[in-house]
Amino acid sequence: MTYAHVRGVAACLALLGLAVSPAHAEPRDPWVRAWGQNNSGQLGNGSTLDQLTPSAVKGLARSDVAELTSGGWTTDQVFALALLRDGTVQSWGGNVSGQLGDGTTANRAFPAAVTGLTGVSDIAAGLDFSLALRGGRVLSWGSDALGQLGDGLPDPSTPATRPVSVQGLNRVKEITAGCQYALALREDGTVWTWGRNDEGQLGIGTTTARSTPQRVPGLENVVSVKAGCRHALALTADHKVKAWGRGGNGELGNDTTEQSTTPVDVEHLDDVTELFAGPYHNFALLADGSVRAWGGNWAGQLGDGTKVKRTTPVPITGLSGVTRLLGGWGHTLALLDDQSVLAWGENDLGQLGDGTTTPSLAPVVALPPGSGTTRLASAAAWKTSYAY
Repeated sequence: MTYAHVRGVAACLALLGLAVSPAHAEPRDPWVRAWGQNNSGQLGNGSTLDQLTPSAVKGLARSDVAELTSGGWTTDQVFALALLRDGTVQSWGGNVSGQLGDGTTANRAFPAAVTGLTGVSDIAAGLDFSLALRGGRVLSWGSDALGQLGDGLPDPSTPATRPVSVQGLNRVKEITAGCQYALALREDGTVWTWGRNDEGQLGIGTTTARSTPQRVPGLENVVSVKAGCRHALALTADHKVKAWGRGGNGELGNDTTEQSTTPVDVEHLDDVTELFAGPYHNFALLADGSVRAWGGNWAGQLGDGTKVKRTTPVPITGLSGVTRLLGGWGHTLALLDDQSVLAWGENDLGQLGDGTTTPSLAPVVALPPGSGTTRLASAAAWKTSYAY
């Protein structure tokens, strides 16, 4: 890697004679923070103005949020969901497909409750639809044009603006959503998928969309699943990684750029403790604290100091103390154990959060040490960033 070791952000800046911009959040600021593109009101601050530095999501305290996720694309459909610690869900941003779950298709630039939704333990946001896990069963709302709601009744013309039930699944412990498809991990370690399947992202050996959940054959003892835009990852109990779906950017990590309709092994990757999937690039955190990356890299989003796509995982050197990574369209966020947030890659709409629109192959500071941040989120396939 071409940039200096970035552990201890405040100390590094001091040595360079630099200081964190006063526009950045104060370390004790209690709010969920958002920055970057805001064309749909997805920053949740009551406006539709892009933000070059982190700004508060209106009325949403970090301590109240158990999980935050964001979906959408370039048009007026980028949106966010927040699962609160009391089991309720709030939503805001684009709503052209009913993905806010409020009974309308009107955008909303501030958080409000998804009415009637309680007892939720997990959430996920796709391109134009949303998921919630409650009591081991999955609920969905938004567009159903490609069967992504999993209710067996796909309707390209009429979105579901209120939650409906995904058919035939129980004892689910984790959900995740790609651009127009979904994955569910059951307690028995099996993986089930539904929705769009044009590049094999359902992992079932075909490219035919499905409107009800299908089991991914040959996958057992899975402990976590992650969805990219059109590819998927699974972490197994023996700390190995499987991948399937789109491979044009090297997303599958198997030294090809071919798609696969069934799971393949991600090569040269052992002792993985956690996976992080961006729309077209991925990261793995290893047991020794090191980071591996692979996939699309047109804006330097892998963090290896180049713009060369990687078809197998490569080490990201000079970056330590990482607890979480999150990939957007062409940028990446990293949370360090000192609660600082770093970012690199594309920055045309301020998604790096450093007060500029200048892209960077090297990490820049979005939030300083002691920010209180413990989690990250980014739009499923676009240019908005979140820290909470």
